[in-house]
Amino acid sequence: MGKEIKYTRLQSNYNDEEFMHEALIEAEKALKYNDVPIGAVIVKDNKIIARGYNKIEKKKNSTAHAEMIAIKNALKAVNLKYLNQCSLYVTLEPCPMCSGAIVLSRLKRLVYGAKDPKSGASGSLFSITDDTRLNHRCIVIGGVLEKECSKLLTDFFKTLRKQKARP
Repeated sequence: MGKEIKYTRLQSNYNDEEFMHEALIEAEKALKYNDVPIGAVIVKDNKIIARGYNKIEKKKNSTAHAEMIAIKNALKAVNLKYLNQCSLYVTLEPCPMCSGAIVLSRLKRLVYGAKDPKSGASGSLFSITDDTRLNHRCIVIGGVLEKECSKLLTDFFKTLRKQKARP
């Protein structure tokens, strides 16, 4: 069982809710391609430097997760191999693949909206982003705009189930 993430608001210079709203805007773009609505933005110096949303269906690529796309775009934007001074905002707790990419790209902070009890790897099922055995750990903050993030996903899956139930 993963480590429990504390849902506390830290006093800081970060505009977590503002940037999570931007991640939600990205998530809504995935709906156009009938993809699971997950969105991500990466922020450096209080400015968005990269965006991403799930493109698994659009690209027919199981690795085209919002986080992976945002990380790739951010690395291009900074023209470096690490994102040490950056924060990733994502609407759903990252999976093991994305959590591994977060560690490898050395993101400073991870801020997510909804927990993912089935495949979350930043506190729910695993704690990859906070594992002391790895060479990098990031600050993890969960539950930012959790209701909004959860509702978007819940509504998507309700609609999908209704479509599958139709003869």
